[in-house]
Amino acid sequence: MATPRVNPNCRLEDQGITGLGNVYYNLLEPSLINAAIERGEGKLGRGGAFLVTTGKHTGRSPKDKFVVRTPSVEDSIWWDNNQPMNPEAFDRLHADMLAHMKGGDYFVQDLFGGADPALRLDVRVVTELAWHGLFIRHLLRRPDAAELAGFTPEFTIINCPSFKADPERHGCRSETVIALNFEKKLILIGNTQYAGENKKGVFTLLNYLLPAKGVMPMHCSANHAPGDKDDVAIFFGLSGTGKTTLSAEPSRVLIGDDEHGWSDRGIFNFEGGCYAKTINLSPRAEPEIYKTTSTFATVIENMVHDPDTLELDFEDNSITDNMRCAYPLHYISNASDDSLGGQPRNVIMLTCDAYGVLPPIARLTPAQAMYHFLSGFTSKTPGTEVGVTEPIPTFSTCFGAPFMPRRPEEYGKLLQERIAKSGAHCWLVNTGWTGGAFGTGRRMPIAATRALLAAALDGSLGGVEFRKDPNFGFDVPVSVPGVEDKLLDPRQTWADPTAYDAQARKLVGMFSDNFAQYADKIDDDVRAAAIG
Repeated sequence: MATPRVNPNCRLEDQGITGLGNVYYNLLEPSLINAAIERGEGKLGRGGAFLVTTGKHTGRSPKDKFVVRTPSVEDSIWWDNNQPMNPEAFDRLHADMLAHMKGGDYFVQDLFGGADPALRLDVRVVTELAWHGLFIRHLLRRPDAAELAGFTPEFTIINCPSFKADPERHGCRSETVIALNFEKKLILIGNTQYAGENKKGVFTLLNYLLPAKGVMPMHCSANHAPGDKDDVAIFFGLSGTGKTTLSAEPSRVLIGDDEHGWSDRGIFNFEGGCYAKTINLSPRAEPEIYKTTSTFATVIENMVHDPDTLELDFEDNSITDNMRCAYPLHYISNASDDSLGGQPRNVIMLTCDAYGVLPPIARLTPAQAMYHFLSGFTSKTPGTEVGVTEPIPTFSTCFGAPFMPRRPEEYGKLLQERIAKSGAHCWLVNTGWTGGAFGTGRRMPIAATRALLAAALDGSLGGVEFRKDPNFGFDVPVSVPGVEDKLLDPRQTWADPTAYDAQARKLVGMFSDNFAQYADKIDDDVRAAAIG
């Protein structure tokens, strides 16, 4: 393979990385795929997709993620949510990883995090695996040749799956480690082949850096109406709640599927691609995403396939429920050209309720929106984290607690200000269970969810009759064209209404207990929206 040095004035040596074997700078997709195949990292699939498995780690390892506790961040990190690593332990980890890397071949990608040129982050990603270079090239934003010529990284990620950490020496929990050092502008990743750690590392960086600039970083997808960038909808939600699927609605323009910023200028995507779950992916329900699974250079992660025909099995979860595909945003036909939008008109908070209590859609006041944003109720779904084998009801504040370095009230205040300025309508959408809890009920019909969202986004939902939910106090539509009335009242979907009542009381109590941690840190109107 050739060794293109697009920007020889910014060498790895400048960042203390020396003694490597071959270093491949900013290879394009064909070269990265060829390198990965030559190195035995995976194989070519149908249509030129790249098939790979990630070994032991098929999801993120949140218990192995650390933030280095330096003076510059001591007072601004939410330490209750972020595990500290002392600077001396990080220095040993860094030195040992660099020593381990000597003589090895590595792949470098110089990329942007953020579509807004005034707010983007310049990131250098150094990977041991060629396909990790392909993955992150899809997921971040790709500079053009002129931008590469003057590229200087603000942060560097070093990802070395063959390196095993020493918990005693490196101050971590296991041989797997993800360590962020804001002062040294470094992220070190070791002993995991799961590529999602790369993109979530960048998301964590932006979640820390942007609030200081008055920008709201969000774990959300976003789209806008055709020809109207000021008709933006954002979709908050954790993995498995439908952010990717619902934002890829063909009748709207996709800005992005996972991570965005909200500034005075509007919405901007952090990424240049999508990372979609493929379990039970249907060509009928999700044709655009399905198409990418047989498109050149799409990374297919942890999917069972026929060894002869290479046909993918979208139902076989024997490797993991967290099977995924990663592809550049332009593979979606209705994707935005610049990944930018105006101020949102609709803010949708997606939840996957494994209890089967919440309605498929509810209208929120701004105070209620803050309540549900800080609560971040959902269910962890199988595969998104190591050890999760069935849906687990959980509260993940700001719909992204694992990636939030700052305290949640800081993000909540930013969102509150943005909603007030924009006058956006707020909705809570349950894509979880109905007719009973997980194991008894069924998953919310996606056709119904899409019909309700369409009515919310075109404004027609605002004109229907609403009822006050007795458990949560928000407004729920009584009847919506194209949606069964019974589905709008979850109590009616249960065979035993008294069992629903008991389950609802249990969930209300969980909300109240969780929200107690914010009671003295929020405005009176948000406090009043809390369940007493």
